[in-house]
Amino acid sequence: MSIRAIERAMNVLQELNLQPINTIAQLHARTKLPKPTLVRILRTLEEAGYVENDTRQGGYQVSALVTSLSSGFHKGPLVVEAGRAWAIAITRKHKWPVAIALPDYDDMIIRFSTVPDSLISPFHSTVNRRLCMLTRGMGLAYLAFLEAEDRDVLIGILQKSTDPENALSHHRNELLRLLSQVRENGYATRSSVVEPRNSNTIAVPIIAKTGRVLASLGLTYFKSAFDSEQDARERYVPILKSAAIAISEDLSRLSSSMAIDVNSTDLPSS
Repeated sequence: MSIRAIERAMNVLQELNLQPINTIAQLHARTKLPKPTLVRILRTLEEAGYVENDTRQGGYQVSALVTSLSSGFHKGPLVVEAGRAWAIAITRKHKWPVAIALPDYDDMIIRFSTVPDSLISPFHSTVNRRLCMLTRGMGLAYLAFLEAEDRDVLIGILQKSTDPENALSHHRNELLRLLSQVRENGYATRSSVVEPRNSNTIAVPIIAKTGRVLASLGLTYFKSAFDSEQDARERYVPILKSAAIAISEDLSRLSSSMAIDVNSTDLPSS
């Protein structure tokens, strides 16, 4: 049985981490929690040192102490380890933030992001953010390249969702046409009907040497920086595709290296 108060506090902490400054009204709109409840949670987090009330900027923000919450986490998916350097390199050269997302039941979850390395990111933070499979570029780039049997299982799961962004799962023919188009193009973009509308994400699948799709790699940019979205796609799709192939190759080498290390471990003599 979950402890509701802790669950609410963690949700508020996650929301605080998505924006540099958050007002009570903004948090109320995003979490749907009553304002008196939010005030109590924020005061508790402030007393614990994880949140600061910046009266000059008129809102709440996370403190540096929040970084200590991840200090005990040392293990990440191998695909993230393989892709980290490539994502950072793309951001350093092209400035826009790049992310790696992995499937988590009926969503994609961002497991690595170069938002901290980008001065022109549309977002304050995206790590651990959940993305819908059917409206987000990183979700479509993963779903479209699944084997048909796995894809159909996942679509069945999405049909049980109450999230409005999963409504397309109930229109199978339309969805399959969209996924077919993504496979043909080799990339996906965010749906124009979801927020934020001032930016877009271009995403490609990261596919293992075995042919299995493991994750997606995405770059997010402000639409106003380009004459058209086609200009952005022509510029960044080849870069992302090349990076995804390189990540797959590095992943294969990392996997082989780990297997060698395990097999070469000396066993004690009997």
